Amino acid sequence: MSTFLLEIGTEELPADFARLALPQLEQKVRADLDEARLSYGGIQCTSTPRRLVVLVESLADAAPDLEDERKGPPAAQAFKDGVPTPAAIGFAKRCGIDPSALEVRETAKGPFVFAQVLEKGRTSKELLSEVIPQWIGALQGRRFMRWGDGETRFSRPVRWLVALLGSELIPVTLPGSDPQVHSSHLSRGHRLHAGAVAIPEASRYAASLAEVGVQVDRSERAAWIRRSVDAAAAALNATPDLPDELFEELTDLVESPLLIEGSVAEHYLSLPAEVLSTVMRAHQRYVPLYRKDASEDPLALDARSSLLARFLCIGNGLPDASETVRRGNERVLKARLADAEFFVQADRAVPSIDRRAQLARVTFAEGLGSLLDRVERLEWLTDVLTDVLAEQLHLTAETAGHARRAAHLCKHDLVSQMVGEFPELQGVMGGKYLLAEGEPKAVALAVLEHYQPKGAGDALPASQAGAVLALAERFELLLSIYAKGERPSGSSDPYALRRAGNGILQILWDQGWALDLGALLSRATRHWAQLLPHFKVDAEALALELAELLRQRIQSLLEESGLDGDLVQAVAGEGVTLSRLIADPADAKQRAELLQNLRRSGSLAAVQAVVTRAARLASKGDLAADVLSPLEVVDAALFEKSSEAGMLAVLKSLEPIATGSEATRYSALADGLIAGAAALADFFDGEQSVMVMAEDAAVRRNRLNLLGVLNNQASVLADFSRISG
Repeated sequence: MSTFLLEIGTEELPADFARLALPQLEQKVRADLDEARLSYGGIQCTSTPRRLVVLVESLADAAPDLEDERKGPPAAQAFKDGVPTPAAIGFAKRCGIDPSALEVRETAKGPFVFAQVLEKGRTSKELLSEVIPQWIGALQGRRFMRWGDGETRFSRPVRWLVALLGSELIPVTLPGSDPQVHSSHLSRGHRLHAGAVAIPEASRYAASLAEVGVQVDRSERAAWIRRSVDAAAAALNATPDLPDELFEELTDLVESPLLIEGSVAEHYLSLPAEVLSTVMRAHQRYVPLYRKDASEDPLALDARSSLLARFLCIGNGLPDASETVRRGNERVLKARLADAEFFVQADRAVPSIDRRAQLARVTFAEGLGSLLDRVERLEWLTDVLTDVLAEQLHLTAETAGHARRAAHLCKHDLVSQMVGEFPELQGVMGGKYLLAEGEPKAVALAVLEHYQPKGAGDALPASQAGAVLALAERFELLLSIYAKGERPSGSSDPYALRRAGNGILQILWDQGWALDLGALLSRATRHWAQLLPHFKVDAEALALELAELLRQRIQSLLEESGLDGDLVQAVAGEGVTLSRLIADPADAKQRAELLQNLRRSGSLAAVQAVVTRAARLASKGDLAADVLSPLEVVDAALFEKSSEAGMLAVLKSLEPIATGSEATRYSALADGLIAGAAALADFFDGEQSVMVMAEDAAVRRNRLNLLGVLNNQASVLADFSRISG
C-alpha cells in the first residue's frame, strides 16, 4: 500500500473556485476507487491559490480479482444438438470466455446456461493514469477559460501535474493542453520563495512544500488565520469584523499567510463606520477592528466611538517584507478613503429632497417607469398599510407620519455618489444623510431599515415605521414585477421575489402583526391595474398568484425553522383554504408550532386518532366544511343511544373554542379533542355504540353530521389527513 498524490498546478485560481471544486474532486476520486475495488484509507482534498490537491492514504497497489457467476439464456436457446447457438456465443463473448466453458444447470425455471467469469483486478497505476485526466475534465465551476491553441477548459490555465504513487511516477498527459502538460515529480513553491521543487514521494508532499513557503493544508491555513486575527484583535481590545465570506476568501487567497497590522489616519474616523468597514472589507479584503465598548448606533455620522484607526490584513509574502507590504496597503487604503471622503462631502452639499427629484432620470425597470415612479407607488402602499395598521393594531399617528415621510425620501441615496460607488450602503447612507439634515431620527432609521432583511439570517427592522416601509418595499416589488409578467422559476429569481415574500412574512411574525394579506393584495392589484394599464393586469388573477407565492414562502419558512414537513402541509399545504392562510400568516405559524409541540410531548397521536376516525366516516356525508355548530344540523330527537348525546356534548364544548379568537384557542381545542376521545370511543365501540350508516336516512344523516361537525372543528387547527402517523 502507498500514498497517492495528485497536484493540479495552475495560474492563480479565483478565491471561490476551490470551495466548489474540492467536494466534486473528492466525490469523483472516491467513486472511481470504489468502482475499481481499490482499498484505501482516508482521502484528503485541499488547495492553495495555485493548486488543487488530492492525497489518498494507504491505496492498494492493485484491486483483487473478482470471480463472478453470470446466468445466461435457457439451455434450449443456447444449444441445438449440442452446438452453441448465436445466443450462447454472444453470451460467452460478453463474459470473455469460450463457448465451450459454458455450463448448463437446473434451476426452478428449468435448465439455464451459466458462466464463471474471472475479472482481473487492475493495478492502481494503470487505473490512475486513465482517470486523472477525466477527473480534471469533469470539474465544474464559473468562468472557465481556454488558453493557447488547446481545447482544455479550466478555471485557470493548468501549468503542471504531480502524480505519484509512493515514490513512483504515474504517467499522465493532459489532452488538449497548450503547452502540453505531463506529470512529473516537480511542483512549484511560493512565487517569492522558489521555482520548481522536487517531490521525492507522496508522503513527503506537505513537508516538501512547507520548505519552500507553501502551507498546503487549507484547514491548517484557515486555523492559523483565525488564531492570528483573534490574537491581534484581543491585544488591541477590539473585535475583528471578519464575516465568514471574507474569512473563506482570505484563506483561498494566500499560500503562506502573514498577518499585517496597518493604521488609518485619525481624521478618516469622521466618516461613518460603515463606509470605512465597507472600503476595507469589500474593496481591500482587510479586517476592520471595532472597539469592544463601542455603542451601537446605526445612524452614527462618524466612526470615532466605534472603530479603531487600525486594520488587519493577511498577506502572501515574505516576513521580512511585511513592513513594505504594510506601507503599500496603507497607501492604497488612504486613496480609497480619500475618495469616500470626497463622495460624502459632495453628497452632503445636495439636500436629500433634491436627490429625490433626480430619481425621475433613473429607470427602475422596463415598463415600470423611473425610480421616482417606484417611490410614489411605495408611498401609496405605505399610506394603505399605515391606515390598516392604525385601525387594526393601534399604530400611533406619530409612527404613521414617520413611515409616510420615510417613504417619500427612502430612495434618495440611490443617486448619491457614495452609494454609486458602494451600492451595499444603500439605505445606510440615506438614513445618515437625513439625520444630518435634521429629519426626525425615526424617519432616518426607517429609511435605513427598509432594506432589512437582506437575506436569510439578516436583522429585521426594529422600529415600527421601518417595518411598515420594509413591507411596502417588498409588496411594491412583488406587485410591479408580477404585473410586468415576470415570475421566479426554478433557480432563476433575478428580482429576488421569493426573498421579498420571505421578508414580508418574517417582518409580520417579528412585529406580531395580524395583517390580512388577501384584502391588501385585492386592493393593491386593482390599483396597480390602473397605474399600469399597458400591462393589461387582471387584478383578481394577480392577487391569486401573489397569494400562492406567499403560501409557498410560508411553507418554506416554517420548514426552515425546523418544523416537520407533514405538519407544515397540515396548516399551509395546497389543500388548505388559501384565503384563510394569508388572512393571518402568524396564525398558521402558531398552529404549526403547536402541532410540533404536541408531537414532541406525545399528545399529537391522541388528537389525530380522534380526528381521523371521525373524518373517515364524515367524508360520506355532505356537511359543508364551514359548519362549526351542531345546533342546526344535529337533531337530538333522532338519538337512539346515549353515546350520541355524549358526542353532542363534546361538540357543544368545542364550538366556542373553534369559533373564538383567544390566543390560547388552539391549545384549548387540542385539549378538547383529546378529552373527546372517550365519547368517540363510546360512539363507535362502547355498549351504547351506534351504526353510523343506519338504514333510516334521517338517523344516518344525523350521525354523519355529528362526525362532520367534529371534523370541521378539528380542521380549524389543521388538516389532519396530511399528518403522518
